[in-house]
Order: sequence, then structure tokens, then C-alpha cells
Amino acid sequence: MVEHIAYIVIGITLLMWSADRFTDGAAAIARNLGVSRLIVGLTIVAIGSSAPEIFVSILDSLKTCAPDKPDCGPEVAIGNALGSNITNIALVLGITALVRPLLIHSSLLKREIPILFLCSAAAFIFFWDLRLSHVEGFILLTGLVFYFFWLVRVGIQSRKEHDPMVDEMIDELPEGMPTGKAIFWVVLGLVLLVGSSKLLIDGASGIASAFGVSETVIGLTIVALGTSLPELGASVASVLKNEHEIAIGNVIGSNIFNLLGVLGIPAAIAAPAIEKNILNIDYPLMLGLIIAMAIMAYGFRGPGKINRIEGTILVAVFLGYYIVRFFVL
Repeated sequence: MVEHIAYIVIGITLLMWSADRFTDGAAAIARNLGVSRLIVGLTIVAIGSSAPEIFVSILDSLKTCAPDKPDCGPEVAIGNALGSNITNIALVLGITALVRPLLIHSSLLKREIPILFLCSAAAFIFFWDLRLSHVEGFILLTGLVFYFFWLVRVGIQSRKEHDPMVDEMIDELPEGMPTGKAIFWVVLGLVLLVGSSKLLIDGASGIASAFGVSETVIGLTIVALGTSLPELGASVASVLKNEHEIAIGNVIGSNIFNLLGVLGIPAAIAAPAIEKNILNIDYPLMLGLIIAMAIMAYGFRGPGKINRIEGTILVAVFLGYYIVRFFVL
């Protein structure tokens, strides 16, 4: 038990550190090759912030099942995809709003929210038969590619209009570094991302066995919390610098990426079965949180705002969900 807890703690710590190093190195290489700061921010940095979820998803999808468990699959990855979305909205946005109420003016952010609803609808349709097929996985991954093309196109237009989120994102890009050093960080980051993801998955499997719960539940709770810590740190840091758009933009972008990429990877690789509780409990909560976030972000009578009272409610929802899902259902 202690060994598995240590695996999880070390795995999460290394995941966060290596994701930062990988992102900084990849962004520097792209800049040194002449890629614009806007495209680097909208693509490489966005992917890097979701690197923990991506690598956990890949490693869990490629794991070898024991002979006595022929039906095992990437349960941690599936749980992590939905659990991270719940954690991002309920915990990350909630704590960020408690630190400082969020004001949302960005038109790009408000255009991303309908895409998040479309991705959520696709996930529901694919979950309906309690299995994700290879074809559905490739559809989700193709959707991710189109999303990035759309994001770059709209981002260029928003830059001309001085959209606050785009301006804040460009200002926050990491400083440049020599190409040799950047390559070193990319390689080291990749190696540690793989190793730390393996540690986290092994620890999660051990905890699931010790508590007698499914690996999906561990993915929804412990693993999702761990892989969402980079978003929490980035959002709190952003709001402390009055960069409100980045704080909520991190959450919306990460949630879209989770539904298309983190969910698409295990589907394309392993075509896993889906626990019925995912459809009955976790998905409805995720959708409800997305609807609540959309209502607050649009601010129909003025600028969008998430105040401290709403932040408190979001954190309370997260804590209640965490306790019920881990200890009751």
C-alpha cells in the first residue's frame, strides 16, 4: 500500500516537472525554426499542458493484461479523461475564483465553449453502447486535428482584434533558449513523461486493488487530480497576474483536448469497454459543470464572471463527488 502511494506521489511530481521541461524545449525549438509565437502558444504549449493526461492515456492503453484478466483495458485512461474535466471545472476554476473572481471578456473563449459542447455530445453518443470502438477513437483524434486548425485560424483573427486571451497567452510564452539545450529538455522530458506515467498507472492499479474499487474510479479521482495539478497551478498564477482569460482558457482548452485526444487514444488503440456508472454518474456531472461554466462565462447581462460564492459551490461539488465516487459508488 505504502509502495503504491509512493508510486503515485513520485509519478505525479515527475509528470508535472517533465511536462514543463518538454513544453519549454519544444516551444523553443519551434521558435528557433521561425514558427510564430501565436502558433507556438496555441498548439505546442496547449499540447504540453495536457502532456500528463496524454502519456497516462498512451501507457495505460498499451499495458499488458494478466492471463486471468482477459477483459482488462485502459480503465485508468478512460476515468482520467472524464475525471480531469470534472476536476478542471469544479476544483481548478473553483479555487481560482476563490483566489480572485474571474472576469471573462475574450470572444475566442466564448467561441470555444460551443466546441466543448459538441465534443461532449460526441462522447455521449460513443459511450451509449458502453464501448469505444477503434473507429470512434480515430474520429475523436481527427476532430482534435481539425480543432487545432480552427484554433490557429481564429487565433490569428483574434490577434488582429487584440483579443485579451490571445494577448495574455503570447505574453506568457517561455523565454527562448539555444536549440541544443531545447533538444536536451525535449528528450529528457519525453523519457521522464513515459517513466512517470508508468509509475502513476502502477500506483493507481495497486490502490484500486487495495481498496477494492475499479481502476476507472481511481482514474476519475486520484489520477485525474494529479494530472490536473498543472492546470491548477497555471490558472492560479494567471489570475494573480490579472490574466483572467488565460485562467479559464486553460480549463476550456484542456477539457476539449481530454474529450478528443485523451479519450480518443485508448479508443483507437484498445477499443475499451465503458463502465455503466460513467454514463449514469460521471458524464451527467461533467455535462452539468460545463453548462454551469458556460452560463457564468457568457455573462448574458454583462461580462462573464465567476465570483467567490460560485467558486465555493464548485469546490464543494468537487469534494462531494470525490467522496461519493471513491467511497460509495
